[in-house]
Amino acid sequence: MKQKIKDAFFGFAVGDALGVPVEFRSREDIAKNPVTDMREFGTHHQPKGTWSDDSSLAFCLAESLATPIHSTKKAIYDINDIANNFVKWKYDKFWTPHGRVFDIGIATTDAIRRLKKGESPLLAGGTDEYSNGNGSLMRILPLIFYKGYLFEDSTKKRFELISEVSSITHMHFRSVFSCFIYTEFIKILLEQTQKEEKQDKFEAYQKLQILINNFVIEFDFNKTEIALFDRILKNDITIFEEETIKSSGYVLHTLEASFWCFMKHNSYSESVLKAVNLGEDTDTTGCVTGGIAGVFYGINSESNRKGILKEWLEVIVKKEKINDLCEMLYDLNFK
Repeated sequence: MKQKIKDAFFGFAVGDALGVPVEFRSREDIAKNPVTDMREFGTHHQPKGTWSDDSSLAFCLAESLATPIHSTKKAIYDINDIANNFVKWKYDKFWTPHGRVFDIGIATTDAIRRLKKGESPLLAGGTDEYSNGNGSLMRILPLIFYKGYLFEDSTKKRFELISEVSSITHMHFRSVFSCFIYTEFIKILLEQTQKEEKQDKFEAYQKLQILINNFVIEFDFNKTEIALFDRILKNDITIFEEETIKSSGYVLHTLEASFWCFMKHNSYSESVLKAVNLGEDTDTTGCVTGGIAGVFYGINSESNRKGILKEWLEVIVKKEKINDLCEMLYDLNFK
């Protein structure tokens, strides 16, 4: 499990860093000079290997789950501590790559301001339909490695946990449900590894559809909202043509794009490069795709030519600190 944590964390950080230099550029513009490797400067004028707010907030979440509270040696889920880390990131530059926040979404900004003023984390996130950016989806992955989620048998309780953590910044059902679909998919991929089964992403995808559709029937969610997820849950996302795959900052676009990029391609590099070259919200599409692909393909080696390229890992900012965070998270949740 320790290696899988590293695969996941470096997976999303590398995908994020590949996308940072071309964020906000259109698909057509990027197509003139497609991203094939790590770049520097660009949109945010950042050095090569720099990750954005996506990874920063994921690391803030992981830091809380990896840090024993009240001098215990056990993993403790504390939503107030998670929220406090988000505040520290925005105002005190905690878990920033270079000591400053250079990118942040509107909904996340508003929620963190409310947190700083004393609002409860359970009430801070936006609730209206227009508060469905990808700001909670981009940072949710570390929660998978909290033992209270990974080893929880109740789907309902896992959903409730995801809902709480998403709601710190994004409380609308659409955002919460997107996070849940994403984490459940990665959970299924991890279970294949733990059971020493042959990793099969198509089988995992089918299991996900069955699990989520049964869950929806059991709890009778809003049918209009659930129908928005039909392309992932009722169809095979790979049947859709690229021009129908959107890559804006809308949470459903990011979820669909990440599934499409991962399911359509056969290596980490192919998946994340396609994600970034879709344009627009390139860092987040790369980050979310990179999380899934990192878990599935791992890190490149002599026996694994489909994993995360080591030359990309070498330039990732604060890679030693990220590695230490992975070790801490493993020690507290799995030892």
